[in-house]
Amino acid sequence: MSFTKDARDIIDQLSVYLHQSRSKEKRAVNLQTIRHIQEHLGLEQYLCDGGLSGETLNRFVETYLGFTTRLHHPGFMAHQVGVPHPTGALASLIDGFTNNAMAIYEMGPAASAIEFFLINTLLTKIGWVPMPDDITQRLETDHGAGVLTHGGSLANLTALLAARNQLAPEAREGGTPGNLVILAPESSHYIISKSAGIIGVGEKNVVPLPTDDLGRIITEKLDAIYEKIRSQGKQVVALVANACATGTGLYDDLNAIGTFCSDRRIWFHIDGAHGACALFSKKMRPLLHGVEKADSIVLDAHKMLRTPLLCAALLLKNARPLDCNFEHTASYLFHDKLQPGFDFIGQTIECTKAGLGLKFYFTLAALGEKGISQYLEQTQALTLNAHEFISKAPDFDCPYVPQSNILCFRITGSDDLQLEIRDRLMALGHYHISSTMLKDRRYLRIVIISPDTRFEDIEQLIQEVRKLAHTAENKEI
Repeated sequence: MSFTKDARDIIDQLSVYLHQSRSKEKRAVNLQTIRHIQEHLGLEQYLCDGGLSGETLNRFVETYLGFTTRLHHPGFMAHQVGVPHPTGALASLIDGFTNNAMAIYEMGPAASAIEFFLINTLLTKIGWVPMPDDITQRLETDHGAGVLTHGGSLANLTALLAARNQLAPEAREGGTPGNLVILAPESSHYIISKSAGIIGVGEKNVVPLPTDDLGRIITEKLDAIYEKIRSQGKQVVALVANACATGTGLYDDLNAIGTFCSDRRIWFHIDGAHGACALFSKKMRPLLHGVEKADSIVLDAHKMLRTPLLCAALLLKNARPLDCNFEHTASYLFHDKLQPGFDFIGQTIECTKAGLGLKFYFTLAALGEKGISQYLEQTQALTLNAHEFISKAPDFDCPYVPQSNILCFRITGSDDLQLEIRDRLMALGHYHISSTMLKDRRYLRIVIISPDTRFEDIEQLIQEVRKLAHTAENKEI
């Protein structure tokens, strides 16, 4: 059977790819032009003639893998995209082949059962009441709820939509009132302001919260800004805090913010897309102190929990706002029927939904919670060691002590020099790092996320940065 042989050949190629990446035999990143890649893949030919199977498919995959960014490479330190566990990747294959669109239970009972289990696992870790297995008892008592979505952006959007509908239930049919605002620090992910535009609050009505020089909410100033908002006749849809901020990896004071929101009955939303993974580590859990005071939280399993793209969890303390978020009319889906399971379609914007829980569960089950915890603590420890090493260098500056696996630093020189160094690193391809603005200055930024990155890789990166800076300075002379 051609499928069996093709599948085996592809798995063999991926095994070689993994070895080449982890051993640094190939570069971490290989950026070429779109036209160059298209021509080498022969896209036009196959589109016209077909026949992408057997040896043809084998050659195509080999070429394709040569142009990919190798997340398994120890030099990959650029972005918050998890290095997928191989077992989790196999789940992606299973999900793609079975193609169970499990938003309604009858289209994916196995996938739905796993997602239900995972949501309850996460709710329990936060300290919230899990969903009852018997859906006939749903909402008879107070309990949490959640859903897996295709990414943190969609999860954050859904959470803010639930908060808006809770505050202004008439908004779904009559439109959003003009006096609604969202409170969030400027260090929030751009999806917060983007979501405000989508749900009708308006991007200009995202009120920036006072922050320190590192973008963390100054909790002592919250009351003043809240009273100012109230005096203007405005209502707060939600207050958003970071756990952790995308640019810096720093956490807001969730406990103090949670108390503030609870006292004033403000919906407290935590964007924990990157940092809520600390739920899986006793050592890192204090970073999330007060998380149970939130009304909603987002966690991306495809970041620090080594799950293949995409898999984000939206979790709510109270199921009712999520259950009332979407009401559907479609006689071919919604009618009296035998229902031994749960339809997640009522929890999400999506109508067709992949079995995202399978790859999340496969990864967790392959590593075990102990393995996940060790990985998280290993990356955090290495980031702290990197900070200590870099901050001691007289020609480097680190603006803060990292709380996660994200570290910003800069070498002595202009903002343009930092960007030039990054461009040159990308062209060489052995190290893939990113960059961000902080305190009105440009910094280089690393995200230590590959389980194969070691301290010597950090040392070699800094040597390369120093060498490139020297070359750039000589060129200017």
